[in-house]
Amino acid sequence: MTRGELIIDRLPDATLLLTISGEWKLGDTVPAAEGVFSELATSKEARIAFAIKELQGWDSELLVFLAKLCAYCRSHGIALDPSGLPEGVQKLMELVARESQHSLVARKPEPRSFQERVADAALHRVERSGELFAFIGEVTLAFARLLRGRANFRRLDLMLTIQETGAQALPIVSLISLLIGMIFAFVAAIQLSLFGAQIYVANVVGIGTLRVMGAVMTGVIMSGRTGAAFAAQIGTMQVNEEIDALETLGLSPVEFLVLPRMLALMLMMPPLSVYADLMGVLGGMVVGVGMLDIGAVEYVNQTRSALNLTHFLVGLFQSFVFGILVAVSGCLRGLECGRSASAVGNAATSAVVTGIVAIVVATACITFACQVLGI
Repeated sequence: MTRGELIIDRLPDATLLLTISGEWKLGDTVPAAEGVFSELATSKEARIAFAIKELQGWDSELLVFLAKLCAYCRSHGIALDPSGLPEGVQKLMELVARESQHSLVARKPEPRSFQERVADAALHRVERSGELFAFIGEVTLAFARLLRGRANFRRLDLMLTIQETGAQALPIVSLISLLIGMIFAFVAAIQLSLFGAQIYVANVVGIGTLRVMGAVMTGVIMSGRTGAAFAAQIGTMQVNEEIDALETLGLSPVEFLVLPRMLALMLMMPPLSVYADLMGVLGGMVVGVGMLDIGAVEYVNQTRSALNLTHFLVGLFQSFVFGILVAVSGCLRGLECGRSASAVGNAATSAVVTGIVAIVVATACITFACQVLGI
């Protein structure tokens, strides 16, 4: 078996000269780096230099030896001069030098101050707000092109989306609205029965459902059902690079994908809200007739006397606004989706949260405006 040899000489200028010769390959017998460490520990050399004498071959065995030596020199403040080594070895040593390394080990981030975190959050919100306004601008331009008859989307997609957001949503809207009406009636009956005024349960259920809760509950249902579906569909297209393909073909994703979904939800939310109002009033009637001993005709007449066209129009207007908000939330989160499976789930979740928050905020604003205007 061939051997690698190492000769250690001390020079007058406090330099330890290492002369390398022989075969330095895997499987060969080579000197250990610990021998050099022992020499350095017994002297005060401040520098290590190398010399090559009849070096017959080398591979990673020599590099391992030199790497150990470099680490020892760094930790003990000893200078290391690789100029006497072969050119290939010098280049490899530069790659493993500390200055050239990019550690892949995750390090704990340094703690940031409260002011830095607040500033980063504010800048992030400003950036996201810019994206939102840009998206709203694109949607507005798409609607303008639609009014001029120049919007580029498939009418079949619009009809399919209307079916998905309309008729297929009736079962869940029926169930939730009926239960909400019954809950309203139960809550009102507890207080009104103290005064013997159970008949006014019809007023509470009718006005509350027709003016606010019918539209709000329909909006929340559609946000969880349809808004999430929009985000997942468009997000999956983003993952599969279908959005990029549309842009390559010269088609606007906002016109081709977003516009038919927004039109469908804007058209179907008001009818769904009216249907939810009817189911909510029916739920209140079930409680009033079945538990409060109010006659069915009496309950209907009391409801008719409590309601007017203003309550109906306010609820209808809110449902129209909620349709826009749910569609914008779902489509925007879908277009912002990343290119991974987990990003699609995150987009759907974000669409639901954004839609519900937008509905609550819009309800508060519309209610306050109606109060100021005396509507």
